[in-house]
Amino acid sequence: MIAYVTLGADDVAAAKRFYCAFLPGLGYDFEESSEGLSYTLPEPPDRFAAQPDVYIKPPFDGRPASAGNGTMIAFRARSQKQVRELHAAGLAAGGSDEGGPGFREAYGPRFYVAYLRDPGGNKIALFSDDPDEPGRDG
Repeated sequence: MIAYVTLGADDVAAAKRFYCAFLPGLGYDFEESSEGLSYTLPEPPDRFAAQPDVYIKPPFDGRPASAGNGTMIAFRARSQKQVRELHAAGLAAGGSDEGGPGFREAYGPRFYVAYLRDPGGNKIALFSDDPDEPGRDG
C-alpha cells in the first residue's frame, strides 16, 4: 500500500497555487509548514490508512527539483464533469496542459482522463471511471 507521495518543488508558492486549485476538490485537507505543503485525506475510522498523502517540498539535498521522465501521479475524480473542472482549475492556477479531458483509445471504454504538468514539470492525471456515466462508445 502506498502511504504517501512527495514531489520536489523549487517554487513552493507556485506549487501551492496549483495543488490548492484541485486537491481540496478531491477531499484533501491542506496544511503548510516551514518544511513545505501537506495534502492529506481523512482516515476512515475502520481502516489503517486512506489513499496516499501528497507532500510538496523543496528537495532535501538542496539541489534543484526535477520531474521524473515517465513518472506520473493519478488522482481519481468523482465524475467526468469533475475531471473537466479540476483540469481547468489546474490550468488557471499555473499548470500546463498535457492532454485535455476525454477518453483515450488506448484505455478502457470508461476511463475518462485529463493530464496536467505542475509548475515544476511533474505530470498529473485526473481521471474518472464511473460505470454509471457514459463510456467512450456510448
